Amino acid sequence: MRPIVSRLLLLAFAACLLACSHSAPAKPPLRGVDLAALDTSIQPCQDFYQYACGNWIATHPIPKDQAAWGSFEALAQRNQEALHTILQAARRNPAHKDLVTQEVGDYYSACMDRSAANAGGIHPLQLELANINGITSRQQLAAEIARLQVDGVNALFSFGSDQDEKHATEEIAEADQGGLGLPSRSYYLKTDAKSVTLRRQYAAHVARMFALMGDPAAQAAAGARTVLRLETALARASMTNVARRDPQAVYHKMSSAQFEALAPDFDWTAFFSGAGAPHFATLNVVAPGFFRALNTELRAFPLAAWKTYLRWQLIHTAAPALSAPFVQANFDFYGTILAGQKLNKPRWQRCVASTDAHLGEALGQLYVKADFSPAARAHMQNMVSHLETALGQDIESVSWMSPATKRAALVKLHAIVRKIGYPDKWRDYSSIVISRDNYWTDLRRTNAFEWRRELKKIGKPVDRSEWEMTPPTVNAYYNPQFNEIVFPAGILQPPFYDPGRDDATNYGGIGTVIGHEMTHGFDDEGRQFDAQGNLRDWWTPADAKAFQERAACIVQQYAAYSPLPGVHLNGQLTLGENTADNGGARIAYMAMEAALAGQPDTLINGFDRAQRFFLGFAQAFCENVRPQYERLLATVDPHSPGRFRVNGVVSNMPQFAQAFHCGPSDPMTAGAKSCRVW
Repeated sequence: MRPIVSRLLLLAFAACLLACSHSAPAKPPLRGVDLAALDTSIQPCQDFYQYACGNWIATHPIPKDQAAWGSFEALAQRNQEALHTILQAARRNPAHKDLVTQEVGDYYSACMDRSAANAGGIHPLQLELANINGITSRQQLAAEIARLQVDGVNALFSFGSDQDEKHATEEIAEADQGGLGLPSRSYYLKTDAKSVTLRRQYAAHVARMFALMGDPAAQAAAGARTVLRLETALARASMTNVARRDPQAVYHKMSSAQFEALAPDFDWTAFFSGAGAPHFATLNVVAPGFFRALNTELRAFPLAAWKTYLRWQLIHTAAPALSAPFVQANFDFYGTILAGQKLNKPRWQRCVASTDAHLGEALGQLYVKADFSPAARAHMQNMVSHLETALGQDIESVSWMSPATKRAALVKLHAIVRKIGYPDKWRDYSSIVISRDNYWTDLRRTNAFEWRRELKKIGKPVDRSEWEMTPPTVNAYYNPQFNEIVFPAGILQPPFYDPGRDDATNYGGIGTVIGHEMTHGFDDEGRQFDAQGNLRDWWTPADAKAFQERAACIVQQYAAYSPLPGVHLNGQLTLGENTADNGGARIAYMAMEAALAGQPDTLINGFDRAQRFFLGFAQAFCENVRPQYERLLATVDPHSPGRFRVNGVVSNMPQFAQAFHCGPSDPMTAGAKSCRVW
């Protein structure tokens, strides 16, 4: 799952070096791959990931405050340090500053005020706890769940707005499953020894939190057992992560009356009133079965159990903003037990991340001014154009697709919108009153702002200018409903892109990221949406069948990979990302060949162009992961671990075997059983 110089600008620069050598100083030669990362004791055709990353893995242990450490995390930390500098400056002398700087500075100051948090203890939650304690009816239960959801608490289910998947210009209300304290439903339902132990540890954690709130030990333990029973019932009613990957399976548009009939024992009038929802006639119910089961559980559990559950969900959400004992208890379970971290991250890092999460486009404005060249957008556009041409050629060349479906696919490809760096229109947070001395209040207010912003969309035209990630994010995404690819400024840096590297290595890095996101438009989920973002079947039955046969090969290939003894990847859960990895690398390679055609294939650091491409690709995924976190990711992450993202791709590409002169029986050689969709 963050300045860029385009190939044309590099060529123009090289031409200037020749024509203007009498006045321009000599420039250093272009860099190639990271030689220090290589493990040359391994043959690339045997285990390319180990060859490309082995020494990096050996010399980059995981910091104690991290669950994993790799290229993504290292770049994210560099970005955090840049944001830290910005926020430290913003929090000084708050008077006489522009509103954006003042907002982020005040929010960060409140988060950093350790003394105020420690002095407050549980006191910041007294009003919410009193409201929960005062519930005496189902109507009050529904109203309190609404208030908690407005504050950002994951209480029982989720409600908000979303684009209508079959009417892509319209924004509608949406209801979905939710309300769990563990990462996914499988944590509640699996019966292996590790899962049973983890549930015991979870119950002990919930009891510890209740005890910190002042409950006697016996009451805290009983409350934890209640929470586990109730959440297990919710988990049993929830859809699996794999089932949720099918867009058709999560689209159930119905009238508001039909929705309320799914759970008639819940007071929807009280909930919608408390939530501040506008009137709506229809909505999408992502998981109708969840709400039917919810009605059963409302009858099965007494009101006291629901109050206990709401107390837990409140303290679970608020813990990172409270005093040290709550912060530590929260970290001990979610950081150490679930993810294997030895130490919590420094407070400044947690506060930088919180500011980015809650005032992301305000902080993003300051970030792009300081750390993103205005020219970088134009540079990135050039490379995206090369990749778009390559994917178009790939679509036209596949033998299993009919001319009619190819034409529709090309229409969709050329309609993909590109968003690069940062939004054209920044989000306005000026209506939020930010306090410099009350972090929990700031969290509630920013959550309430986002809640109201989302609900105001219901019934309105879709705003396609919105971004789902903040500018400093080290990531990228494809949105099938907008038919867009988005590359935040944060990822447009080494190791993904480096203007001092040669083009081939950059095509292997950021080029494969671009190709990855483009290919998502034609993976098992993305292919179900048309050029305008509507969930519509534009495939012939024969072409759909041919696609599914090729996708099944990818499922089987990755399901055979085992990151830990007894743990295998879920080939269905990771299908979309694996398809995008494979297709993205293939079209990036095609784009590189086209872009550099006619240029001499000069060795850099002893590697030719094709070899540098594959090494640039692999070294973007060098990583170390703690076993606990790797086990968690195998359950919930749609991405494969770095080792399998690299080896899985190159073993499907004949170009790799040719580049490294692999023999027909070498593990990394693409043979008759290799997989290819795009």
